[in-house]
Amino acid sequence: AISAAASTAVHADGGVPLPSPAKATGETCVEPADVMRRNHMDFLKQQRDETMRLGIRDGKYGLNGCVECHAADDPKTPEAAKSIEPFCGECHAYAAVTLDCWSCHTTKPAKGGAKK
Repeated sequence: AISAAASTAVHADGGVPLPSPAKATGETCVEPADVMRRNHMDFLKQQRDETMRLGIRDGKYGLNGCVECHAADDPKTPEAAKSIEPFCGECHAYAAVTLDCWSCHTTKPAKGGAKK
């Protein structure tokens, strides 16, 4: 199982360091952490289908909610945009899973940036 842990923690066999994703800014997530670790992709796919087919953009598992809590300043972007790469990328790299949300979605501009 993938676990969020302190950056100094290592896998039980003493090998690869465990991921240490950036801390979320919200009080609580829409589901407990263990449920999100196992099922977040299913939640996102269901929300994607509801958004694309039914126009529902404000569901419980909407990508905007994820970005609001998990996005961090990305110094690699010219407008100091927010990115969820520090959060999502940690575990996805550890599990060797491709993170392809941003092939369609862009990083979040800082306040005063581009309008929706």
